[in-house]
Amino acid sequence: MTPSERPVHTGEERGGPLIITEDERLLDDLLRLCAAAGALPEVAHGLPARKRDWEAPPLVIVGADCAPRMRGAGRRAGVILTGQDADDPAVLRLAVALGAERVLALPDGERWLADRIADAVEGVGPPALTVGVIGGCGGAGASTLAGALAVTAARTGRRTLLVDGDPLGGGLDVLLGGEKEKGLRWPAFAESRGRVACGALAESLPRLHSFRVLSWDRGSDVTIPPPAMRAVMAAARRRGGVVVVDLPRRVDAAAAEALAQVDMGLLLVPTELRAVAAAQRVAAGVQKVLGDLRVVARGAPGRHGHGLPPDEIARLMELPLAGEVPWEAGLLADLSRGVPPGAQVGGPLARFCTAFWERLTESGVDGGGPASVTGTGPGGGPGQSTEPGAGVREPAVGRGGGRG
Repeated sequence: MTPSERPVHTGEERGGPLIITEDERLLDDLLRLCAAAGALPEVAHGLPARKRDWEAPPLVIVGADCAPRMRGAGRRAGVILTGQDADDPAVLRLAVALGAERVLALPDGERWLADRIADAVEGVGPPALTVGVIGGCGGAGASTLAGALAVTAARTGRRTLLVDGDPLGGGLDVLLGGEKEKGLRWPAFAESRGRVACGALAESLPRLHSFRVLSWDRGSDVTIPPPAMRAVMAAARRRGGVVVVDLPRRVDAAAAEALAQVDMGLLLVPTELRAVAAAQRVAAGVQKVLGDLRVVARGAPGRHGHGLPPDEIARLMELPLAGEVPWEAGLLADLSRGVPPGAQVGGPLARFCTAFWERLTESGVDGGGPASVTGTGPGGGPGQSTEPGAGVREPAVGRGGGRG
């Protein structure tokens, strides 16, 4: 592009890659890949005269035809060398001289390069810590817990995205009082395949209570094609921060795709024997995909300590105990008035969620990527700690040998 042909940058967007080549055929291919990745490149025929023009782009793609002219270029990260033959010893020597991170030939390397360009433009950092919430039985309150985790994560300043992975759950936007908010819902992403831009995904969704929400509309379509779930979840994770996913109890193909990208799962189990029996079946399906699953015991109204102890539930489930959420009087009334779950800072639900995120932070896991949260206490049994006088068993978390 000549200077007069280049679009004006506002300064808000991240710059595109720098392409250095005189090979017109190669340039056409690279421009096509940049367009597919939503990137606006700069094109040069040799080493830029100004040092900052070499160092500033998030990615530099050098054609083998121009690589010999690049001698003397300062070493920098994010240099890709492209040629007709990626195994040519001469090309490999040029790559070493440039400090290139990779040598590839087109068209074989097109898919990898398109993803690499998109990552560079999006400024992708560590993937999001992704927490899945599953009800052990009907009416356990998994959607409420998922919403409260998102509310409390956003309240502490974490970049948060809440994903409604349960088509028959009624819609998390309704739970949060935002069913009339503008933004895309799941049906708009039903045809998604491959790569979805993480920034565009987030900006297209409704913003509720300081975080983004991907929910369902009120239509009759209640199917998430597995490729769409895979693409959307991958984009959500690339955005970083925290992703909370409300998942169905039955693991179908779409739910399996979501679980495959979850770092830890919370199985919410009411403190009664029948709920435990149902939750054991749910856990059996979830554990085929997710290796890090733990129990959250949910108190029932009017039990006054006569339900199953949380430790006993964890023992029967043969899973670590992440904590206990006592019954919260007034929660249903708050939800009917449009007050989101977890908004009452002093309530049991908010205290559990706040402690959950605090313990992750103490463990060095703070929305920066896959986490390993053990929940194992002394003697190898379910771990827990109780806040004196709070009535909430805090989640037991720490580093260990989970998914990564």
